[in-house]
Amino acid sequence: MPRNPANTLRETTLPALLLVGDTVVSFGALLLAYWLRYRSSIGALGIDVPDATLSLYLPLLVVGLILLIAAFTQLGLYDGRTLLRKQHNLNQLARGTFFWVIIYLTFSLVIKFDPPISRLFVVLAGIVTLVTLWLWREMFYFFITRPTRLPKLQRRVALLGWHAEAAGLVHEVQKSAAHPYRIAGVIDDGLSATHAPLASLGNVRDLSMVLEHERIDVLIATHLDIPAEQLREITRTCERSYVEWKIAPLAFPIFLTGLRLQTVGSTPVIGVEDLPISRLLNRAAKRSLDLLGAILGLALSAPVIAVLALLIKRESPRGPVFFRQTRIGAGHQPFTLYKLRSMLPDAATRDHAHHSTRTGDTRLLKIGAFLRRWNLDELPQYWNVLRGDMSLVGPRPERPHHVDQLSAVIPHYLPRHLVKPGMTGWAQVNGLRGDTDLSARIRYDIFYIENWSLWLDLQITLLTLLRWRSPA
Repeated sequence: MPRNPANTLRETTLPALLLVGDTVVSFGALLLAYWLRYRSSIGALGIDVPDATLSLYLPLLVVGLILLIAAFTQLGLYDGRTLLRKQHNLNQLARGTFFWVIIYLTFSLVIKFDPPISRLFVVLAGIVTLVTLWLWREMFYFFITRPTRLPKLQRRVALLGWHAEAAGLVHEVQKSAAHPYRIAGVIDDGLSATHAPLASLGNVRDLSMVLEHERIDVLIATHLDIPAEQLREITRTCERSYVEWKIAPLAFPIFLTGLRLQTVGSTPVIGVEDLPISRLLNRAAKRSLDLLGAILGLALSAPVIAVLALLIKRESPRGPVFFRQTRIGAGHQPFTLYKLRSMLPDAATRDHAHHSTRTGDTRLLKIGAFLRRWNLDELPQYWNVLRGDMSLVGPRPERPHHVDQLSAVIPHYLPRHLVKPGMTGWAQVNGLRGDTDLSARIRYDIFYIENWSLWLDLQITLLTLLRWRSPA
Protein backbone atom coordinates (compact mmCIF):
# COMPACT_ATOMS: atom_id res chain seq x y z
CA MET A 1 0.00 0.00 0.00
CA PRO A 2 1.20 3.60 -0.52
CA ARG A 3 3.35 4.95 2.28
CA ASN A 4 1.89 8.42 2.43
CA PRO A 5 -1.78 8.65 3.63
CA ALA A 6 -2.08 11.90 1.69
CA ASN A 7 -1.82 9.88 -1.52
CA THR A 8 -5.43 8.74 -1.16
CA LEU A 9 -6.62 12.35 -0.94
CA ARG A 10 -4.38 13.49 -3.81
CA GLU A 11 -4.73 10.54 -6.16
CA THR A 12 -8.29 9.32 -5.52
CA THR A 13 -10.58 11.56 -3.48
CA LEU A 14 -9.91 14.94 -5.10
CA PRO A 15 -9.71 13.62 -8.70
CA ALA A 16 -13.05 11.88 -8.09
CA LEU A 17 -14.46 15.16 -6.74
CA LEU A 18 -13.21 16.93 -9.85
CA LEU A 19 -14.83 14.33 -12.08
CA VAL A 20 -18.18 14.64 -10.29
CA GLY A 21 -17.94 18.44 -10.24
CA ASP A 22 -17.08 18.65 -13.95
CA THR A 23 -19.96 16.32 -14.78
CA VAL A 24 -22.52 18.30 -12.79
CA VAL A 25 -21.29 21.68 -14.00
CA SER A 26 -21.09 20.50 -17.63
CA PHE A 27 -24.63 19.13 -17.54
CA GLY A 28 -25.87 22.41 -16.05
CA ALA A 29 -24.02 24.29 -18.81
CA LEU A 30 -25.66 22.12 -21.48
CA LEU A 31 -29.07 22.83 -19.98
CA LEU A 32 -28.28 26.56 -19.97
CA ALA A 33 -27.15 26.34 -23.60
CA TYR A 34 -30.42 24.58 -24.45
CA TRP A 35 -32.37 27.42 -22.79
CA LEU A 36 -30.34 30.05 -24.66
CA ARG A 37 -30.90 28.27 -27.97
CA TYR A 38 -34.60 27.44 -27.67
CA ARG A 39 -36.07 29.69 -24.97
CA SER A 40 -34.24 33.00 -25.39
CA SER A 41 -34.04 35.61 -28.15
CA ILE A 42 -30.62 34.21 -29.19
CA GLY A 43 -32.44 31.26 -30.73
CA ALA A 44 -33.68 33.49 -33.55
CA LEU A 45 -30.14 33.37 -35.00
CA GLY A 46 -30.44 29.65 -35.75
CA ILE A 47 -32.54 27.51 -38.07
CA ASP A 48 -35.85 26.43 -36.58
CA VAL A 49 -35.73 22.89 -35.16
CA PRO A 50 -39.22 21.38 -34.73
CA ASP A 51 -40.11 19.30 -31.66
CA ALA A 52 -37.01 20.45 -29.76
CA THR A 53 -38.63 19.96 -26.37
CA LEU A 54 -36.34 19.32 -23.40
CA SER A 55 -37.65 15.77 -22.94
CA LEU A 56 -36.75 14.90 -26.54
CA TYR A 57 -33.46 16.82 -26.44
CA LEU A 58 -32.33 15.26 -23.15
CA PRO A 59 -30.72 12.17 -24.79
CA LEU A 60 -28.67 14.51 -27.01
CA LEU A 61 -27.48 16.39 -23.91
CA VAL A 62 -26.45 13.09 -22.30
CA VAL A 63 -24.52 12.06 -25.45
CA GLY A 64 -22.77 15.45 -25.44
CA LEU A 65 -21.96 15.12 -21.74
CA ILE A 66 -20.44 11.64 -22.20
CA LEU A 67 -18.30 12.85 -25.11
CA LEU A 68 -17.14 15.88 -23.14
CA ILE A 69 -16.13 13.97 -20.00
CA ALA A 70 -14.46 11.31 -22.18
CA ALA A 71 -12.39 14.03 -23.86
CA PHE A 72 -11.34 15.47 -20.49
CA THR A 73 -10.40 12.01 -19.22
CA GLN A 74 -8.34 11.33 -22.34
CA LEU A 75 -6.43 14.58 -21.75
CA GLY A 76 -5.54 13.49 -18.19
CA LEU A 77 -7.63 16.05 -16.33
CA TYR A 78 -8.37 13.55 -13.53
CA ASP A 79 -4.80 12.42 -12.93
CA GLY A 80 -3.79 13.08 -9.32
CA ARG A 81 -0.21 13.77 -10.40
CA THR A 82 -1.33 16.90 -12.24
CA LEU A 83 -3.85 18.00 -9.63
CA LEU A 84 -1.93 21.17 -8.70
CA ARG A 85 -0.89 22.11 -12.25
CA LYS A 86 -3.55 24.78 -12.53
CA GLN A 87 -2.52 26.50 -15.76
CA HIS A 88 -1.83 23.19 -17.49
CA ASN A 89 -5.25 21.86 -16.53
CA LEU A 90 -7.06 25.02 -17.58
CA ASN A 91 -5.31 24.86 -20.97
CA GLN A 92 -6.32 21.21 -21.31
CA LEU A 93 -9.86 22.14 -20.32
CA ALA A 94 -10.02 24.70 -23.14
CA ARG A 95 -8.41 22.26 -25.54
CA GLY A 96 -10.83 19.47 -24.66
CA THR A 97 -13.84 21.77 -25.01
CA PHE A 98 -12.62 23.05 -28.39
CA PHE A 99 -12.21 19.56 -29.81
CA TRP A 100 -15.51 18.49 -28.23
CA VAL A 101 -17.31 21.21 -30.18
CA ILE A 102 -15.75 19.90 -33.41
CA ILE A 103 -16.64 16.26 -32.60
CA TYR A 104 -20.18 17.16 -31.54
CA LEU A 105 -20.71 19.17 -34.72
CA THR A 106 -19.40 16.21 -36.73
CA PHE A 107 -21.94 13.98 -34.98
CA SER A 108 -24.70 16.39 -35.96
CA LEU A 109 -23.69 16.09 -39.63
CA VAL A 110 -22.95 12.36 -39.83
CA ILE A 111 -25.60 10.86 -37.55
CA LYS A 112 -29.23 11.83 -38.05
CA PHE A 113 -30.72 12.46 -34.62
CA ASP A 114 -34.38 13.17 -34.02
CA PRO A 115 -34.65 16.00 -33.22
CA PRO A 116 -31.43 17.05 -35.00
CA ILE A 117 -28.58 18.64 -33.07
CA SER A 118 -28.62 22.40 -33.60
CA ARG A 119 -25.21 23.74 -34.59
CA LEU A 120 -25.99 27.02 -32.83
CA PHE A 121 -26.71 24.98 -29.70
CA VAL A 122 -23.31 23.24 -29.99
CA VAL A 123 -21.45 26.55 -30.30
CA LEU A 124 -23.36 28.06 -27.39
CA ALA A 125 -22.76 24.89 -25.36
CA GLY A 126 -19.02 25.11 -26.01
CA ILE A 127 -18.85 28.73 -24.83
CA VAL A 128 -21.10 28.30 -21.79
CA THR A 129 -19.43 25.03 -20.76
CA LEU A 130 -15.93 26.49 -20.96
CA VAL A 131 -16.88 29.57 -18.92
CA THR A 132 -18.73 27.65 -16.20
CA LEU A 133 -16.06 24.95 -15.95
CA TRP A 134 -13.38 27.62 -15.67
CA LEU A 135 -15.26 29.30 -12.80
CA TRP A 136 -15.78 25.95 -11.06
CA ARG A 137 -12.12 25.00 -11.46
CA GLU A 138 -10.98 28.39 -10.11
CA MET A 139 -13.05 27.80 -6.98
CA PHE A 140 -11.68 24.27 -6.69
CA TYR A 141 -8.06 25.44 -6.93
CA PHE A 142 -8.73 28.22 -4.43
CA PHE A 143 -10.02 25.60 -2.00
CA ILE A 144 -7.19 23.06 -2.35
CA THR A 145 -4.33 25.59 -2.34
CA ARG A 146 -5.12 27.03 1.10
CA PRO A 147 -1.97 26.94 3.30
CA THR A 148 -3.49 24.31 5.58
CA ARG A 149 -4.32 21.92 2.71
CA LEU A 150 -1.57 22.49 0.16
CA PRO A 151 1.26 20.59 1.95
CA LYS A 152 -0.96 17.50 2.13
CA LEU A 153 -1.29 17.48 -1.66
CA GLN A 154 2.28 18.28 -2.66
CA ARG A 155 4.68 15.44 -3.32
CA ARG A 156 7.79 15.60 -1.15
CA VAL A 157 10.93 15.39 -3.26
CA ALA A 158 14.48 14.51 -2.20
CA LEU A 159 17.47 15.13 -4.45
CA LEU A 160 20.13 12.43 -4.49
CA GLY A 161 23.45 14.25 -4.70
CA TRP A 162 23.92 17.75 -6.00
CA HIS A 163 24.91 19.16 -9.32
CA ALA A 164 25.19 22.85 -10.18
CA GLU A 165 22.65 22.47 -13.00
CA ALA A 166 20.15 20.99 -10.53
CA ALA A 167 19.67 24.54 -9.24
CA GLY A 168 17.44 25.14 -12.27
CA LEU A 169 15.17 22.29 -11.18
CA VAL A 170 14.98 23.66 -7.65
CA HIS A 171 14.23 27.16 -8.95
CA GLU A 172 11.37 25.89 -11.13
CA VAL A 173 9.81 24.10 -8.16
CA GLN A 174 10.27 26.89 -5.64
CA LYS A 175 9.10 29.79 -7.81
CA SER A 176 5.49 28.63 -7.40
CA ALA A 177 4.10 28.15 -3.90
CA ALA A 178 1.46 25.76 -5.32
CA HIS A 179 3.86 23.58 -7.32
CA PRO A 180 3.01 19.84 -7.23
CA TYR A 181 6.50 19.17 -5.83
CA ARG A 182 7.98 20.38 -2.55
CA ILE A 183 11.75 20.02 -2.23
CA ALA A 184 12.53 18.43 1.15
CA GLY A 185 16.32 18.52 0.80
CA VAL A 186 19.37 16.62 -0.47
CA ILE A 187 20.62 13.13 0.33
CA ASP A 188 24.41 12.89 0.20
CA ASP A 189 25.49 10.32 -2.40
CA GLY A 190 29.19 10.57 -1.51
CA LEU A 191 30.00 11.70 -5.08
CA SER A 192 29.00 15.35 -5.20
CA ALA A 193 31.86 17.81 -4.85
CA THR A 194 29.64 20.89 -4.56
CA HIS A 195 27.76 21.65 -1.36
CA ALA A 196 24.02 21.95 -1.90
CA PRO A 197 22.23 25.10 -0.67
CA LEU A 198 19.41 22.91 0.69
CA ALA A 199 18.69 20.97 3.88
CA SER A 200 20.75 17.80 4.33
CA LEU A 201 18.51 14.77 4.84
CA GLY A 202 21.21 12.19 5.44
CA ASN A 203 23.46 9.76 3.59
CA VAL A 204 22.70 7.33 0.77
CA ARG A 205 23.90 4.47 3.01
CA ASP A 206 20.81 5.09 5.17
CA LEU A 207 18.51 5.67 2.20
CA SER A 208 15.66 3.43 3.34
CA MET A 209 15.51 5.09 6.77
CA VAL A 210 15.74 8.60 5.28
CA LEU A 211 12.91 7.94 2.82
CA GLU A 212 10.70 6.63 5.61
CA HIS A 213 11.55 9.34 8.15
CA GLU A 214 11.20 12.23 5.69
CA ARG A 215 8.09 10.74 4.04
CA ILE A 216 9.57 11.14 0.57
CA ASP A 217 7.36 10.56 -2.46
CA VAL A 218 9.92 11.16 -5.22
CA LEU A 219 13.71 10.67 -5.29
CA ILE A 220 15.56 12.47 -8.09
CA ALA A 221 19.22 11.79 -8.88
CA THR A 222 20.88 14.99 -10.03
CA HIS A 223 23.62 13.35 -12.13
CA LEU A 224 24.46 10.10 -13.94
CA ASP A 225 27.81 9.28 -12.27
CA ILE A 226 26.34 6.71 -9.89
CA PRO A 227 28.11 3.31 -10.00
CA ALA A 228 25.96 0.54 -11.53
CA GLU A 229 25.74 -1.60 -8.37
CA GLN A 230 24.82 1.37 -6.20
CA LEU A 231 22.23 2.41 -8.80
CA ARG A 232 20.58 -1.04 -8.64
CA GLU A 233 20.48 -0.91 -4.83
CA ILE A 234 18.92 2.57 -4.89
CA THR A 235 16.26 1.32 -7.30
CA ARG A 236 15.45 -1.67 -5.08
CA THR A 237 15.21 0.57 -2.00
CA CYS A 238 12.80 2.93 -3.78
CA GLU A 239 10.65 -0.01 -4.88
CA ARG A 240 10.43 -1.35 -1.32
CA SER A 241 9.56 2.11 0.00
CA TYR A 242 6.97 2.95 -2.70
CA VAL A 243 9.04 5.96 -3.75
CA GLU A 244 9.20 7.13 -7.38
CA TRP A 245 12.74 7.02 -8.71
CA LYS A 246 13.77 9.58 -11.33
CA ILE A 247 17.00 10.86 -12.89
CA ALA A 248 17.41 14.46 -14.02
CA PRO A 249 18.73 13.90 -17.59
CA LEU A 250 21.36 16.65 -17.59
CA ALA A 251 23.11 14.76 -20.38
CA PHE A 252 20.15 15.80 -22.55
CA PRO A 253 19.91 19.57 -22.00
CA ILE A 254 17.43 20.15 -24.86
CA PHE A 255 14.41 18.42 -26.39
CA LEU A 256 13.67 16.49 -23.19
CA THR A 257 10.13 15.64 -24.30
CA GLY A 258 11.63 13.96 -27.36
CA LEU A 259 13.49 11.38 -25.25
CA ARG A 260 12.39 7.82 -25.93
CA LEU A 261 13.50 4.47 -24.57
CA GLN A 262 14.23 1.87 -27.23
CA THR A 263 15.92 -1.52 -27.23
CA VAL A 264 18.80 -2.47 -29.47
CA GLY A 265 18.64 -6.23 -29.24
CA SER A 266 18.13 -6.66 -25.51
CA THR A 267 19.96 -3.46 -24.55
CA PRO A 268 17.87 -0.40 -23.55
CA VAL A 269 18.94 2.84 -25.22
CA ILE A 270 17.55 6.30 -24.48
CA GLY A 271 17.83 9.15 -26.93
CA VAL A 272 16.08 11.97 -28.80
CA GLU A 273 13.64 10.85 -31.48
CA ASP A 274 11.69 12.96 -33.94
CA LEU A 275 9.77 15.92 -32.57
CA PRO A 276 6.02 16.42 -33.21
CA ILE A 277 6.70 19.53 -35.28
CA SER A 278 8.95 17.57 -37.68
CA ARG A 279 6.39 14.90 -38.63
CA LEU A 280 4.96 15.07 -42.13
CA LEU A 281 1.26 15.36 -41.26
CA ASN A 282 1.97 17.93 -38.55
CA ARG A 283 4.07 19.99 -40.96
CA ALA A 284 1.25 19.83 -43.50
CA ALA A 285 -1.32 20.93 -40.90
CA LYS A 286 0.89 23.80 -39.73
CA ARG A 287 1.53 24.93 -43.32
CA SER A 288 -2.19 24.82 -44.09
CA LEU A 289 -2.89 27.02 -41.06
CA ASP A 290 -0.10 29.38 -42.17
CA LEU A 291 -1.56 29.71 -45.67
CA LEU A 292 -5.03 30.40 -44.33
CA GLY A 293 -3.71 32.92 -41.81
CA ALA A 294 -1.43 34.64 -44.36
CA ILE A 295 -4.20 35.07 -46.94
CA LEU A 296 -6.61 36.38 -44.31
CA GLY A 297 -3.92 38.58 -42.77
CA LEU A 298 -2.94 40.14 -46.09
CA ALA A 299 -6.57 40.77 -47.03
CA LEU A 300 -7.39 42.47 -43.71
CA SER A 301 -4.12 44.41 -43.39
CA ALA A 302 -3.88 45.72 -46.98
CA PRO A 303 -5.95 48.91 -46.29
CA VAL A 304 -3.98 49.51 -43.06
CA ILE A 305 -0.66 49.08 -44.88
CA ALA A 306 -1.81 51.53 -47.59
CA VAL A 307 -2.64 54.23 -45.02
CA LEU A 308 0.60 53.65 -43.11
CA ALA A 309 2.57 53.82 -46.37
CA LEU A 310 1.15 57.30 -47.07
CA LEU A 311 2.09 58.43 -43.54
CA ILE A 312 5.64 57.09 -43.96
CA LYS A 313 6.03 58.88 -47.31
CA ARG A 314 4.68 62.12 -45.87
CA GLU A 315 7.26 62.15 -43.06
CA SER A 316 10.13 60.67 -45.07
CA PRO A 317 9.58 61.15 -48.85
CA ARG A 318 13.03 59.84 -49.71
CA GLY A 319 13.35 56.10 -49.50
CA PRO A 320 11.08 53.08 -49.98
CA VAL A 321 7.98 52.28 -47.98
CA PHE A 322 9.05 48.71 -47.35
CA PHE A 323 12.23 47.75 -45.52
CA ARG A 324 14.06 44.59 -46.56
CA GLN A 325 16.57 42.79 -44.41
CA THR A 326 18.31 39.39 -44.54
CA ARG A 327 17.35 37.05 -41.72
CA ILE A 328 18.18 33.42 -40.94
CA GLY A 329 15.33 30.94 -41.33
CA ALA A 330 14.75 27.19 -41.06
CA GLY A 331 17.76 25.02 -41.86
CA HIS A 332 19.99 28.07 -41.29
CA GLN A 333 18.96 29.39 -44.72
CA PRO A 334 18.89 33.17 -45.28
CA PHE A 335 15.75 34.87 -46.54
CA THR A 336 14.53 38.42 -47.13
CA LEU A 337 12.24 39.72 -44.40
CA TYR A 338 9.79 42.53 -45.19
CA LYS A 339 8.69 45.31 -42.87
CA LEU A 340 7.20 48.77 -43.15
CA ARG A 341 10.07 51.22 -42.96
CA SER A 342 10.17 52.85 -39.52
CA MET A 343 13.56 54.60 -39.74
CA LEU A 344 15.44 57.07 -41.93
CA PRO A 345 16.46 55.66 -45.34
CA ASP A 346 20.18 55.57 -44.47
CA ALA A 347 19.68 54.00 -41.02
CA ALA A 348 21.23 50.68 -42.07
CA THR A 349 24.45 52.33 -43.31
CA ARG A 350 24.84 54.05 -39.91
CA ASP A 351 24.48 50.76 -38.02
CA HIS A 352 28.06 49.46 -38.28
CA ALA A 353 27.79 47.61 -34.95
CA HIS A 354 24.57 45.82 -36.00
CA HIS A 355 22.77 47.16 -32.94
CA SER A 356 19.06 46.68 -32.37
CA THR A 357 17.08 49.91 -32.20
CA ARG A 358 17.19 51.48 -28.76
CA THR A 359 14.77 53.88 -27.07
CA GLY A 360 15.39 57.43 -28.28
CA ASP A 361 17.28 56.34 -31.43
CA THR A 362 17.56 59.46 -33.63
CA ARG A 363 17.17 57.34 -36.76
CA LEU A 364 13.60 56.41 -35.80
CA LEU A 365 10.73 58.22 -37.55
CA LYS A 366 7.84 59.60 -35.52
CA ILE A 367 5.44 57.33 -37.38
CA GLY A 368 8.04 54.59 -36.94
CA ALA A 369 7.80 54.78 -33.16
CA PHE A 370 4.03 54.34 -33.46
CA LEU A 371 4.45 51.40 -35.85
CA ARG A 372 6.82 49.63 -33.49
CA ARG A 373 4.71 50.41 -30.45
CA TRP A 374 1.82 48.49 -31.98
CA ASN A 375 3.92 46.05 -34.07
CA LEU A 376 2.31 47.40 -37.23
CA ASP A 377 5.66 47.48 -39.04
CA GLU A 378 5.51 43.68 -39.13
CA LEU A 379 2.25 43.41 -41.13
CA PRO A 380 4.10 42.82 -44.46
CA GLN A 381 5.51 39.63 -42.96
CA TYR A 382 2.24 37.93 -43.91
CA TRP A 383 3.88 37.92 -47.35
CA ASN A 384 6.86 36.05 -45.90
CA VAL A 385 4.44 33.52 -44.41
CA LEU A 386 2.64 33.11 -47.75
CA ARG A 387 5.98 32.56 -49.53
CA GLY A 388 6.95 29.90 -46.99
CA ASP A 389 9.94 31.76 -45.53
CA MET A 390 8.17 32.13 -42.19
CA SER A 391 5.31 30.71 -40.16
CA LEU A 392 2.62 32.56 -38.23
CA VAL A 393 4.11 31.15 -35.01
CA GLY A 394 7.73 30.27 -34.29
CA PRO A 395 10.99 31.70 -32.93
CA ARG A 396 11.65 35.24 -34.12
CA PRO A 397 14.23 35.42 -36.95
CA GLU A 398 17.58 37.12 -36.35
CA ARG A 399 20.14 38.77 -38.62
CA PRO A 400 23.12 36.61 -39.74
CA HIS A 401 25.53 38.69 -37.65
CA HIS A 402 23.45 38.21 -34.51
CA VAL A 403 23.06 34.47 -35.17
CA ASP A 404 26.85 34.04 -35.41
CA GLN A 405 27.40 36.18 -32.35
CA LEU A 406 24.70 34.68 -30.15
CA SER A 407 25.34 31.04 -31.08
CA ALA A 408 28.90 31.46 -29.80
CA VAL A 409 27.84 32.58 -26.32
CA ILE A 410 24.33 31.17 -25.69
CA PRO A 411 24.01 27.40 -25.25
CA HIS A 412 21.50 25.62 -27.50
CA TYR A 413 20.89 28.70 -29.65
CA LEU A 414 21.10 27.05 -33.08
CA PRO A 415 18.39 24.34 -32.60
CA ARG A 416 15.79 27.13 -32.88
CA HIS A 417 16.53 27.04 -36.63
CA LEU A 418 15.10 23.53 -36.90
CA VAL A 419 11.73 25.21 -37.59
CA LYS A 420 10.57 28.20 -39.57
CA PRO A 421 10.75 31.53 -37.76
CA GLY A 422 7.45 33.13 -36.86
CA MET A 423 5.69 36.47 -36.85
CA THR A 424 5.01 35.79 -33.17
CA GLY A 425 6.20 33.15 -30.72
CA TRP A 426 5.95 31.61 -27.28
CA ALA A 427 8.74 33.86 -25.97
CA GLN A 428 7.08 37.03 -27.29
CA VAL A 429 3.65 36.37 -25.72
CA ASN A 430 5.43 35.73 -22.42
CA GLY A 431 6.95 39.21 -22.46
CA LEU A 432 10.39 38.29 -23.86
CA ARG A 433 10.70 40.78 -26.68
CA GLY A 434 13.02 43.68 -27.35
CA ASP A 435 15.76 44.25 -24.79
CA THR A 436 15.14 41.15 -22.63
CA ASP A 437 17.12 38.12 -21.42
CA LEU A 438 18.24 36.27 -24.55
CA SER A 439 18.96 33.03 -22.69
CA ALA A 440 15.41 33.00 -21.32
CA ARG A 441 14.08 33.71 -24.80
CA ILE A 442 15.96 30.70 -26.18
CA ARG A 443 14.53 28.45 -23.44
CA TYR A 444 11.02 29.51 -24.45
CA ASP A 445 11.83 28.88 -28.13
CA ILE A 446 13.12 25.37 -27.32
CA PHE A 447 10.02 24.70 -25.21
CA TYR A 448 7.85 25.68 -28.18
CA ILE A 449 9.74 23.43 -30.61
CA GLU A 450 9.57 20.31 -28.44
CA ASN A 451 6.00 20.87 -27.24
CA TRP A 452 4.50 22.04 -30.51
CA SER A 453 0.87 21.34 -31.34
CA LEU A 454 -1.78 23.09 -33.40
CA TRP A 455 -3.48 23.95 -30.12
CA LEU A 456 -0.30 25.67 -28.87
CA ASP A 457 -0.14 27.66 -32.12
CA LEU A 458 -3.76 28.74 -31.69
CA GLN A 459 -3.12 29.65 -28.05
CA ILE A 460 -0.08 31.78 -28.98
CA THR A 461 -2.05 33.48 -31.78
CA LEU A 462 -4.85 34.37 -29.38
CA LEU A 463 -2.39 35.69 -26.77
CA THR A 464 -0.68 37.76 -29.49
CA LEU A 465 -3.96 39.45 -30.34
CA LEU A 466 -4.55 40.19 -26.66
CA ARG A 467 -0.99 41.50 -26.17
CA TRP A 468 -0.45 43.10 -29.57
CA ARG A 469 1.00 46.28 -28.14
CA SER A 470 4.74 46.20 -27.41
CA PRO A 471 5.99 47.32 -23.98
CA ALA A 472 7.18 50.89 -23.70
